[in-house]
Amino acid sequence: MELRLEQMKGNLDVITGPMFSGKSEELLRRIRRAQIANQPVLAFKPKIETRSLGIFTHSGMSFHFPVHSIEYPNEIFDEIKGNEIICIEEAQFFEDYDIVTVVQKLVDNGHRVIVTGLDQTYRQEPFGFMPELLSLADFIVKLRAICVKCGEDATTTQRLVNGEPASYEGETILVGAKDSYEARCRNCHERG
Repeated sequence: MELRLEQMKGNLDVITGPMFSGKSEELLRRIRRAQIANQPVLAFKPKIETRSLGIFTHSGMSFHFPVHSIEYPNEIFDEIKGNEIICIEEAQFFEDYDIVTVVQKLVDNGHRVIVTGLDQTYRQEPFGFMPELLSLADFIVKLRAICVKCGEDATTTQRLVNGEPASYEGETILVGAKDSYEARCRNCHERG
């Protein structure tokens, strides 16, 4: 008996944590597992994330998998052909509530959706629409990095400007890597 999409139960997994915690690595692990199981996968990321054409990890781990770079979340529907697993990387960069609406619609339509994103800004404040996505999640993985100052578990991201903590008034979104950010524990994080 063939299982129709309308009969499938969708779900939402959210992978979150600070920069350098392994969110993209966990997403790649899940994509590889889906491929082993012969499950179709589509991956998306916001156009603002220009560091790589694929899924990018700060550890240098690479895995060739096509990623659709989109400006608006509803563009996902243009690529769906059937019952694919839908992966959305760097969800915090979508500045429109549509990301929540689109994810909910995908889940309601029977898709397994996996979202990655930072849960906090460098100011230790909720990042974009990630709190709403976390509240809708069926399963949450909150990863930790290693604090570069003391070696403890890091749950925050410290933005740096010329090696010093960035001003609190700085832009929320600044795409960067190790030269602009560090993982830090709560005790070592400095609000600029």
